[in-house]
Amino acid sequence: MPHVSATTPPPRRTRPLLACGVVAVGLLGSLSGGRADEIDFERDIRPLLLDRCSDCHGPDLQESRLRLDVRHRALRGSEFGPVIHAGNAAASPLIERVTHADDDRRMPPGDALADHEIDLLQRWIESGAAWPESDADRSAREQDRDPRLDHWAWQPVQRPELPAARSDGDHPIDRFIQASLQDAGLEPASVADRRTLIRRLSFDLLGLPPSPEEVAAFVADTSSDAYEQLVDRLLASPHYGERQARHWLDIAHYADTHGFERDQIRGTAWRYRDWLIRAFNADLAYDEFLRRQIAGDALAPHDPDFTVAAGFLTAGPWDFVGQVETKNGVLRRQARADDLDDMITQVMTAACGVTINCARCHDHKLDPISQRDYYGIAAIFSGVTRGERSTSPPAEAAYATEKERLTRELGEARTRLRQLSGNSLDLADIIGGGDGYGTGRAGAGIHPVTGAALAGSPMGFLDAVLPNAPVAGPTAKIAAVFIPSGPDPLPITLDGHTLPGLTATSAAAWDAIRNGPVNSQHSTILDGVDYATEGHTILGLHANAGITFDLAALLDDTTFTEPVFRSIVGYGGITPSNGADYTVALDGEVVAHGRLGRDDGGVSLNVPLLPGSRYLTLISTDAGNGISHDQIFFADARIEGDQEALSDADQLKLHTTRQALHDLESARDSLKQVPTFYGPVSRPPEPVQRLTRGNPETPAEAVAPSTLECLAGLEPLTLGFDTPDAERRVAFAEWITDPAHPLTPRVIVNRLWQHHFGTGLVDTPSDFGFGGSLPTHPDLLEWLAAELVANSWSLKDLHRLICTSHTYRQQSFGVPGAAAATALDSDNRLLWRQNPRRLDAESVRDAILTASGCLNLEMFGPGYRDFDYEEAYAPVYTSITADAAPLWRRTVYRFIVRSTPSPFLTTLDCPNPANLTPVRLQTTTALQSLALLNNDFLLRQTEHFAARLRAATADSEEQIRLAFQLVFQRNPDDAEQAAALTLLTETDLMQFCRMLLNANEFITID
Repeated sequence: MPHVSATTPPPRRTRPLLACGVVAVGLLGSLSGGRADEIDFERDIRPLLLDRCSDCHGPDLQESRLRLDVRHRALRGSEFGPVIHAGNAAASPLIERVTHADDDRRMPPGDALADHEIDLLQRWIESGAAWPESDADRSAREQDRDPRLDHWAWQPVQRPELPAARSDGDHPIDRFIQASLQDAGLEPASVADRRTLIRRLSFDLLGLPPSPEEVAAFVADTSSDAYEQLVDRLLASPHYGERQARHWLDIAHYADTHGFERDQIRGTAWRYRDWLIRAFNADLAYDEFLRRQIAGDALAPHDPDFTVAAGFLTAGPWDFVGQVETKNGVLRRQARADDLDDMITQVMTAACGVTINCARCHDHKLDPISQRDYYGIAAIFSGVTRGERSTSPPAEAAYATEKERLTRELGEARTRLRQLSGNSLDLADIIGGGDGYGTGRAGAGIHPVTGAALAGSPMGFLDAVLPNAPVAGPTAKIAAVFIPSGPDPLPITLDGHTLPGLTATSAAAWDAIRNGPVNSQHSTILDGVDYATEGHTILGLHANAGITFDLAALLDDTTFTEPVFRSIVGYGGITPSNGADYTVALDGEVVAHGRLGRDDGGVSLNVPLLPGSRYLTLISTDAGNGISHDQIFFADARIEGDQEALSDADQLKLHTTRQALHDLESARDSLKQVPTFYGPVSRPPEPVQRLTRGNPETPAEAVAPSTLECLAGLEPLTLGFDTPDAERRVAFAEWITDPAHPLTPRVIVNRLWQHHFGTGLVDTPSDFGFGGSLPTHPDLLEWLAAELVANSWSLKDLHRLICTSHTYRQQSFGVPGAAAATALDSDNRLLWRQNPRRLDAESVRDAILTASGCLNLEMFGPGYRDFDYEEAYAPVYTSITADAAPLWRRTVYRFIVRSTPSPFLTTLDCPNPANLTPVRLQTTTALQSLALLNNDFLLRQTEHFAARLRAATADSEEQIRLAFQLVFQRNPDDAEQAAALTLLTETDLMQFCRMLLNANEFITID
């Protein structure tokens, strides 16, 4: 059914439903117990609702999902939301509908309320719309309770008692696991050997294999706590953060490009990836870890360790075309709705394991999550957009202020220095807003009609041109600008100076008077010299235009003697001859004039500025044939003169100025710009409406920022419509990380368990709702979640707890009684042994580089690019083989292109970064074997591997043993040694290395 609002009439058939629905919701909308003035609910209001509304909104029928005969349903409202504002009858849709002048819209249909009934409703609403709950109301509320609210995941975390300890261990995890095994009649497997344990731990915690030396040292360590020391050592490794960050990047669907058809580069997205690595290494408390990623830029906008963390919100794909380029409003609204959905889904999936996006188009079909819940969370993020931004806006503002100060003072110092030591003023620089000594802006100019200073944007034909009407320039140094035409005397200043004898012109004008070539100038070359190059300047004039300089103002702060105006004047258009006229005048007297074309080259000007001279005028006119490409330019237009001998006082000023200039330049050079990163850009939140069927073109009622209502023991967050973006996200982050939140600790505990066993206690790690699985060990999950919160949300402590358990250290193969155990528990969900697991794609690549000796352990910074980049409307990324040290960094530092995944990594099940990936696919295909045999990267690495073995020893048997240690972290047995020697005899060392890297043992943990 379509949404019904005050401006959209409902279909005729729904009028009884909405008429009574409006009445009922209004009547029931307040929990207030205040007394209505002369209104008694049981006497005046309940009978009215039952008599006029309950046929359509009673126990048997609830049109628009509205029931009005019981309090809790009435207060909940219809599918379109409440229709009453308690205490404000005038703003209530109920009153609007029952008093509507249109018979088709007035409710109830066909039988309007009497005036006294309407009066009762209005007075009841104004007084607070009190509805005291009766026994019938309470009974109906209990009977109507949604049974889905009893789902285990919505309930508060309850720390259970530990099961009794068995004789072989007192570890809390083992107590829970072994109790379940005992109930099933199963026994746990024995502890794995030390080589297996160090390899398992190293890949789990670091994503890298241990070195032969590390394996040998651990195997030989006889101390009672050798294993615990190993766990602590690995947790303290800087590579721990790299491994854990890779897991989180999967559920953040991080990449370094936007995706979609343009797939443009995000040059600074890597700062978020680096933040993750540092946060994991520092064991940042998990609640703080989440808070910073949701609202770090709001919590501490000055601190990059907070602001960059919020890159989590913008790590996913972004439709540049839909959000920026398209002019179609429908497409833009759809793209924005998709953008918000990505943020909502990412946060709620990653932190809470809730499929909130299922409620985008309708109430969730499985979980007690409504559309209003979804759009309430959408409103939380409605003030967030994506873009390049400063890591510290306050520091950026301070940087900009300081840079502006230094720039200004440098300009002033340079001007003083040139005044004291120079002998030349550049007139083009003055046109560009400068001081004549190089501070002007290239391309800037002056509007010849208005006299206004202009930035660099080019202009075409000018409007409202009035010839022979000079106006003042933007500074005192420019007495006037004008559009010239003859034959009458031409005013060239505002104080009466004129210039007679010009030829009549078209009086049309084009572009500005420029510090540089004018718009569409054909050429800047005269006699083989390009005056647009460094060391030269251009004062550009398009016919028709003129400018008069005030020499008194120009020379006032100089010490020139016998000043002279010098320039090379030429034609910049395409007309070979007779293209345009130029004129130079001094105090209204023509001192140089000519008609130039492209073939005429440059004309040297040398005009002495006699004592008492006041005005220098430069003019370009169209030679009487209309303007076309009539581009006159004065190249290196300068006023030059001899420099007077400096007095002792001026010599001191010159020395002081030079020192001040040096100090300012040093300060400028030491000024460091605040880094930028790709992240959330905050703006005033846009209004959010519930979208009927998720369609941005069918908005329904407005929704305030709010959160889920189904979580027991945790009050939903509700904020005002006018709450700023920063406050919305901070409040939401606090709600997500509230210690009473039932989902947040359970979800992260389950994710860590999954990383260590291949499968979580809940094997749907991003869906804890009815669509997901039940936990195999619910008490263990509860205990770990409670332990995490009690232990200050430390993830390293949780890793340590898991890794030191007997359950984690068990054998995965060669378990006595495995056949019988498999018959009872083929998926090993009871964990009677450890699970053998495949290495993920990144660990395979890193292990290959480790074995070959090529792994580059440089941390942080922009990702390595294993592709060639071609700039285009849609950039082209062409994969290349990573065969150089900068490309041999750990795979977590790969520059990830959404549209061009790595063929090698993709074959090994590396996920698509367009999607959230809580669990990676694990396939076994022929392509994987072929890639590990024939991929160009693999072949080159086997050559490096062979070279490493040759460099270590010339003895074939020693080469074989070292290769086994590097690849499998063990020595070969006799049969393997003999087979390897045969292979070396028949082929070569490179082929032997190739076979080792293609073995199942290499790509499998355990």
